[in-house]
Amino acid sequence: MDGNAPLIVLPSVEEHAVRDRRWIYVVLVISMLIIDQWIKYWVEAHLIPRTFSRWPWPGVIEMQLTHNEGIAFGILQGKGGLFTPIALLISFGAAYYTYRHPKDSGWMHASMGLLTAGALGNLYDRVKLGYVRDMFATRFINFPVFNWADACITVATIILILVWSKEAFELRGKPHPATAQPGDEPST
Repeated sequence: MDGNAPLIVLPSVEEHAVRDRRWIYVVLVISMLIIDQWIKYWVEAHLIPRTFSRWPWPGVIEMQLTHNEGIAFGILQGKGGLFTPIALLISFGAAYYTYRHPKDSGWMHASMGLLTAGALGNLYDRVKLGYVRDMFATRFINFPVFNWADACITVATIILILVWSKEAFELRGKPHPATAQPGDEPST
């Protein structure tokens, strides 16, 4: 071996994983989409629309198959297709953010993955069926029936709020450098 040849040092798997956290996004998008569609398939196969199943937690959260032709919380019934461009924009925006920020925190990649999975899970239903399949009914409070994709979007939103709040508090605690104006000279 020539003594002048450059030595190539490749990063270890652990170093690479710490620097590039985009894998979190990919894993969450795929796994959450699979879970979302599996639950929706199971509920369609086992429940009659608008009837309650006392499973999984009687009196708290129960299953009730509903077909939501609107958008969030059942508003704008029959106009769910209007949400298609928004779902696509959210998905592409989250994917683009993840692609452009590989070293960002795992929490940011997780929130982007959950947002994408939720938007695509409901978009798939809207495009294929003309409605979104919802099934989780909260019985302890009066809350609209929701699905796994909705839960993904909600958790992603909570993560983003917490991450951005933490960043805001950290910035607030740091001293700001003095902004010098042209012509300002230190006095002697």
